[in-house]
Amino acid sequence: MLYIGVDLGTSAVKLLLMNEKGGIEKIVSREYPIYFPQAGWSQQNPEDWYRETIAGIKELVSECDKSQVAGISFGGQMHGLVILDKDDNVIRPAILWNDGRTYKECDYLNNVIGKDKLSEYTANISFTGFTAPKVLWIKNNEPENFAKIEKIMLPKDYIAYMLSGVHCTDVSDASGMLLFDVKNKCWSKEMLDICGIKESQMAKIFESYETVGTLKADVAAELGLSTNVKIVAGAGDNAAAAVGTGTVGDGNCNISLGTSGTIFISSKKFGVDANNALHAFAHADGAYHLMGCMLSAASCNKWWMDDIIGTDAYAEEQKKITKLGENHVYFLPYLMGERSPHNDPNARGCFIGMTMDTTRADMTQAVLEGVAFALRDSLEVARSLGIKIERTKICGGGAKSPLWKKMIANIMNLKVDVIASEEGPAYGGAMLAAVANGEFASVEDAAAKLVKVVDTVEPTPELVAKYEERYQKFKKIYPAVKALFPEIA
Repeated sequence: MLYIGVDLGTSAVKLLLMNEKGGIEKIVSREYPIYFPQAGWSQQNPEDWYRETIAGIKELVSECDKSQVAGISFGGQMHGLVILDKDDNVIRPAILWNDGRTYKECDYLNNVIGKDKLSEYTANISFTGFTAPKVLWIKNNEPENFAKIEKIMLPKDYIAYMLSGVHCTDVSDASGMLLFDVKNKCWSKEMLDICGIKESQMAKIFESYETVGTLKADVAAELGLSTNVKIVAGAGDNAAAAVGTGTVGDGNCNISLGTSGTIFISSKKFGVDANNALHAFAHADGAYHLMGCMLSAASCNKWWMDDIIGTDAYAEEQKKITKLGENHVYFLPYLMGERSPHNDPNARGCFIGMTMDTTRADMTQAVLEGVAFALRDSLEVARSLGIKIERTKICGGGAKSPLWKKMIANIMNLKVDVIASEEGPAYGGAMLAAVANGEFASVEDAAAKLVKVVDTVEPTPELVAKYEERYQKFKKIYPAVKALFPEIA
């Protein structure tokens, strides 16, 4: 049988066709625009997602036996707010995960409602990217749109709804809304009341590997697929990527270098750190995870390469970097504000330490190192909880860089395991579809059988020591400039 994984990303949708043995038959990617109507705002049109997803599925299955396609599941950009009216029309563009407009609503939630109550209700505190403050922003700034809301959705769930007709979500993606009681895996009545919405407007909750419905007849006809194709709940992109990298069960770690950057630690037990610096979410394997998320990771390198120095020769630029651990330039990678662990929407990117002998290669190196240093900030929070991590998987576009993987290994002092497939959320989505169809007994079973480590990047004591000294300097920079950010944001 064949299974489709749909990775609904920020810049494109990636679709992957996997056979029952885990082999990748075909991959298709289709881009769509992102809009920045004001500084710090970030929006997309859900109709664009669906149009490109449908076109992508058609291309994906064009050369296979379509009767063998048994399931479709998802990994998707988290936290985005999609709202539909009573006629199933999209009311306004979706407000995305990296949108920073809700700083007033976050301040209200964290400081008026109170972080302690938010943590009690949802296991998390408010970040500008989360969905609940977006709902409040609509209520405060677009009351006419707020009054029209019939259904509240997350990005990938809009696609699932359009394919199946079922208003659904999964526990991992719902965890990032600040509307979900993570520990008990249900909607938080207190948070719904605070936001002025009803449970009837919220989706039905599924585990990530559960079937929500089947392909609607009209969509099946358009795609040339059977109406028996199962639509499976799927997961938020980071949880789906964790499935795709085998980061399931207890005490495993994955680092994702995508548009955003994450460090993801799977756990059998529910847990929250004292300051809510890390997100405490449900996992796609049926258990839980802790996650640190930075808003700009590989996107920092893309910005530097594409927009500043104007080149697409990423690998060639990295070849010029030869002296690891000795760079005198530092970069704060907060181009869209920051989430973990600072929770500061006003934070901004900056270089510091340049001199007359600073080179282009030094600046490129600082960008790559800055992302790794910022990810280590979240790792240090996990370590403070007594969590011992010795190795990590890695995925995302940035994981294709041997140099960046070497930096990660030595800055974080972790063994970095490289897996055979670095397709992350799309592969995880396909695996979830296979589990729902009975190909595997569980998500952990699928991961054990399908995910293969093909290489390990080992840290070296000399470089670890050099980067330890540099990290101790890096972590002083944000506190030193923090007070300036609100003035210049």
